[in-house]
Amino acid sequence: MHSFGYQNGSLHCEATDLQALASEHGTPLFVYSKKTILDNYQRLASAMSELDCQICFATKANSNIAVLNQLAKAGAGFDVVSSGEIFRVEKAGGDPGKCTFAGVAKTRAEIEHGLKAGIYSFNAESEAELVLIDKVAGEMGVKAPVALRLNPNVDAKTHAKITTGKSGNKFGIDFDFIRDAYARASKLPNLNIRGLQMHIGSQLTTAAPFIEAVEKVVPLVEELKAAYGIEFFSIGGGIGIVYEDSLASGDPAWWETSDALTPEEYAAKLVPSLKPLALKIILEPGRYMVGNAGVLLTEVIYEKQGTTKLFKIVDAGMNDLIRPTLYEGHHDIVPLQESDGETEVVDVVGPVCESGDYFATNRELAKVEEGDVIAVLSAGAYGFVMASNYNSRPYPAEILVDGETAHVIRQRQSMDDLIAGETIVE
Repeated sequence: MHSFGYQNGSLHCEATDLQALASEHGTPLFVYSKKTILDNYQRLASAMSELDCQICFATKANSNIAVLNQLAKAGAGFDVVSSGEIFRVEKAGGDPGKCTFAGVAKTRAEIEHGLKAGIYSFNAESEAELVLIDKVAGEMGVKAPVALRLNPNVDAKTHAKITTGKSGNKFGIDFDFIRDAYARASKLPNLNIRGLQMHIGSQLTTAAPFIEAVEKVVPLVEELKAAYGIEFFSIGGGIGIVYEDSLASGDPAWWETSDALTPEEYAAKLVPSLKPLALKIILEPGRYMVGNAGVLLTEVIYEKQGTTKLFKIVDAGMNDLIRPTLYEGHHDIVPLQESDGETEVVDVVGPVCESGDYFATNRELAKVEEGDVIAVLSAGAYGFVMASNYNSRPYPAEILVDGETAHVIRQRQSMDDLIAGETIVE
């Protein structure tokens, strides 16, 4: 479920009127629901409660420290992919001892940072990386906790740019090489072999690819447990969310009747295969936790009628939310004032000087006028974190709603902020 819906004809996040937020803080504006984020966390944790399970939120999905802080207080660990993300977790009050550090190109400085912070495990993605981790740990006089990331060669049947578990992807170590890699890792003196990790892709809407991957890898996990005493198996993240027909109807059962893969279904399919391992199971969800917990508010600045298109030109652009351009990602778009049923077929486009700067093309949407504010839904994951200053456009503000209270968790970037750190050379 999520906490966005119409109340008395006006779109709300929890008990907060989004039109009031847009009027007070301006647009573009990201708004997140605290309740939705925490409900998603608790629901997944409850579904997996038969296991010794640690949920490590994929920080890359939404890295605002206020969001990370809420999850840390709820008990979450974090899946990080850079030194900057470790820094954010630390500043948010998260426990580095609950962090797994992924990524194919960890630098010496990042390895040092991870070791100093006391992360739970490096998820190494190549043998060359293992060699460097061993060297750095030796120089620091510590043992580095490591797991190897396995590429299980399972087709997640998701978008090509977010699949990670096929042999042609850059991630992980091929199944054919993994046993020898563990054998060689076990001989490196400054490593503590702690587990095995895999991740097959993102935005998976059925349990079948997860089941295929887990059933394929469980025999290997049993071998590694016997040979090296590993203590955890990370099955990655990837649980998808609803992007189409994503606005709650008011019926509490709406989410279950949608195409969403529920935490309960996910757990029911996977727990029977994982429980006999008697290992810590790590999950690394990102989009599932925050995707439907956020919206991007944007004002319709102009309407333009072309010979073949009706354009609604808004003040948000691909620099604010790049998913439609980068992934051909669909986001539902709704007005802040409930529609009377009149619709138009339009392109919703932004101000950036690129033809790819759009949020919807040839889409039948509720009719809106210049000056109206609309909400781009399901924008809580891979939204602000992928934003840029392209066209010298300042970053939008971010708001975290808690009931009737709206907290500014990131100020809108100023023009002076745009050039901070730049210098003119005489």
